[in-house]
Amino acid sequence: MSQQKTKENRDVFRSKMGFVVACIGSAVGMGNIWMFPYRAGKFGGAAFLIPYFIFILVLGFSGVIGEMAFGRSVKTGPMGAFSYAMESRKWRGGKLIGLIPVLGSLAIAIGYSVVVGWFLKYLAAAVSGSLLKVEDMNAYFGELGSSFGSIGWHMAGLIITFAIMLLGVSKGIEKMNKLMMPVFFVFFLILMVRVFTLPGASEGYRYLFVPRWEELLNPRTWVYALGQAFFSLSLAGSGTIVYGSYLKKDVDVVSCARNVAFFDTCAAILAGMVVIPAVFAFGLDVSAGPPLMFITLPAVFQEMPFGALFSVIFFIAVIFAAITSLMNLFETPIEALQQQLKLSRGAAVAVVAAAAAAVGIFIESADAVSAWMDVVSIYIIPLGALLAAVMFFWVCPKGYAREQVQTGRKKKLGRWFEPCTRYVFVGLTLAVYVLGILMGGIG
Repeated sequence: MSQQKTKENRDVFRSKMGFVVACIGSAVGMGNIWMFPYRAGKFGGAAFLIPYFIFILVLGFSGVIGEMAFGRSVKTGPMGAFSYAMESRKWRGGKLIGLIPVLGSLAIAIGYSVVVGWFLKYLAAAVSGSLLKVEDMNAYFGELGSSFGSIGWHMAGLIITFAIMLLGVSKGIEKMNKLMMPVFFVFFLILMVRVFTLPGASEGYRYLFVPRWEELLNPRTWVYALGQAFFSLSLAGSGTIVYGSYLKKDVDVVSCARNVAFFDTCAAILAGMVVIPAVFAFGLDVSAGPPLMFITLPAVFQEMPFGALFSVIFFIAVIFAAITSLMNLFETPIEALQQQLKLSRGAAVAVVAAAAAAVGIFIESADAVSAWMDVVSIYIIPLGALLAAVMFFWVCPKGYAREQVQTGRKKKLGRWFEPCTRYVFVGLTLAVYVLGILMGGIG
């Protein structure tokens, strides 16, 4: 097999830190900012953190390290990786199966890019000061989130994202993640300090952190903690495999996975300590869901002293989190076009950009993009993760997964590795897929 052969002229992450930060950028997104705080509060406050931390630990040290190592071992994305796994058994169809996570990544990115356009509009309004003068925030968002209501901002988001991606992995994705992720954390720390001083914020902290232990007996608490952890870590059999394919052999993927899981969790908790206390301070609806970002929080900034400044800080941070996630999602189809069709970087970016724009303009309404992303996240994303797990841990030759994860690691992997990856992780991924379908989504 030629999987170990280093591809000539293939871009790579220049440093372990660059790779880790890029993976953190991929993981930190809207789920951390609005979904985690709401779910934590709804399902037991601090009690929710127990199953959440358990699943973050298990999934991080199985699925995340698996996808990183799988990509690195074959120096290609899911189509090439799945093909190698299948060919090792003298089976065919690996590339076709690998197309599933590629299309899933593209589809979710198309929907996500619409949301990025909305954030750009809100940032522009915050900078100009007009956002704080809006009298009816529901109507304001309703106009933006209508059919063909955000074409200009939507296209601007795509232009920014693909302009970065044209620069490649090391000069584009790595450099921008090194800038955007620290800014995200610093800005949210500033917001956290400001929110702490708001009268009535204490109720929000109580909602988040006072444990209701009886919720641990509620199966839904564990199900939604699993879903939150799974999707928060960007397990999809796509982006993490691709990023792993740009990783050097001397890097310890276990250490990388640990850092990604840690900082992703920090981002979620930090977002919770900003969003929820602020919402409680002004007596607004904490369970608003996605409208929380576009209706509830702007209303908070309208009432907050120095709200104009803090609204700008908030939306810059959110845009940075969104774009770093978007780059990861789009990189999967771009890499597939480069690797499978031998297109140049520029040509691959152009094809994906054209597809994203052509499809995206027809799902710009809030209802359409919500339905689109629900279908993709329920039926395609976890299936891609499941397929990748089966390929790496079951289909590849015996001992292959351990060997690849061990590469670059000085400390020997323990006996926990095979049971945790082959049985626990695959089983949990199957559970996410089935439960997501039965419950209409758990991520």
